Amino acid sequence: MKILLVLTSHDRLGDTGKKTGFWLEEFAAPYYVFKDAGVDVTLASPKGGQPPLDPKSDEPSSQTDATRRFAADAQAKAALADTLTLSSVSPDAFDAVFYPGGHGPLWDLAEDATSIGLIEKTFAAGKPVALVCHAPGVLRHVKGPDGKPLVSGKTVTGFTNTEEEAVGLTKVVPFLVENVLKENGGRFSRGDDWASHVVADGHLITGQNPASSAAAAQRLLDQLGKSAAA
Repeated sequence: MKILLVLTSHDRLGDTGKKTGFWLEEFAAPYYVFKDAGVDVTLASPKGGQPPLDPKSDEPSSQTDATRRFAADAQAKAALADTLTLSSVSPDAFDAVFYPGGHGPLWDLAEDATSIGLIEKTFAAGKPVALVCHAPGVLRHVKGPDGKPLVSGKTVTGFTNTEEEAVGLTKVVPFLVENVLKENGGRFSRGDDWASHVVADGHLITGQNPASSAAAAQRLLDQLGKSAAA
């Protein structure tokens, strides 16, 4: 079984002069859920190579068992440093696609034609697509087989407006994930801020925030009929 994990290549947090990128927990938790289940994981990003890490996600307060495991895993670090260029991969080669969040995807993956096409082809083929936290925002321009926004009429979740307000970036991000999902006709579902909340509507799986990362990955495995190793 093969899963493609797609990361951002964008490292600028708007005009703040600060750095952003992918959120470490949202990569590490799914990565190990998949690896522990014996899945063949391929990493890709728009520019290839080392994707930028949001420095806040590497601070002591953001550490989890998965991020600490990653910090001691030389093989995983080497794989992350050498992601494939997204345009070089074919959706036909994978059983599912997973998108970690972080603020970076709002700038690049949300507007990336290759990413949009990848999701559309994967979904049309009946394969699961899972996205967590800010990553559901990359569905902004994705269409379903009927030509309507992919999220139209579907129950979805993602980083909430109140969570964005809590981190003080409402006026910095190019759009709010919750708003764009609603504007595209999604039925937005939410749990408590910062608590794990995952929803699946058909083979579209979305998670609300970093705490939802492992559960979203496990939901994807459940759809594929594969459980993590005991």
